[in-house]
Amino acid sequence: MSRAARLFARAIGVLRQRWLLVTVEGVSMAPTYLPGDRLLVRRTTLAGVRRGAVVLLRSPGAGLAGDPPFMLKRAVALPGDPVPAGIPVAEAVVPSGRLVVLGDNAEHSADSRSHGFQPADAVAGVVLAYRPARPRSGPVRPADGLDQPKRSFGRSLNN
Repeated sequence: MSRAARLFARAIGVLRQRWLLVTVEGVSMAPTYLPGDRLLVRRTTLAGVRRGAVVLLRSPGAGLAGDPPFMLKRAVALPGDPVPAGIPVAEAVVPSGRLVVLGDNAEHSADSRSHGFQPADAVAGVVLAYRPARPRSGPVRPADGLDQPKRSFGRSLNN
């Protein structure tokens, strides 16, 4: 292997440690993200998550047959924040090392409304940019008034 090829392989390895490219498969984050959309995710811990950010989480059932390894949700409450209404927990404040996440499409989302708090070690990263699978007509707005700037990367492909 040439020196240039080794350097390129090493650079790819470093990028994979910091970034993920993810393809959306479900509808829990619609209309913000739709199936087929590609997301650029920066790997981080709970400390790197801010309220309103869309986070990639390791699924509670990851590894079980039929369960996806990751889920995409919006962080709505972080440690020390009041617990939002509709979350079935006894605490009034989100405990240390936990967060509350919701899907933008409430009717089709398994999130903190059904699973309670998510542990800090479930956080895999934060979405930074997206590329839609197909051209969109009209503005796409996150649900619940939680605005998050969305940046597109790459070119949209006309199918």
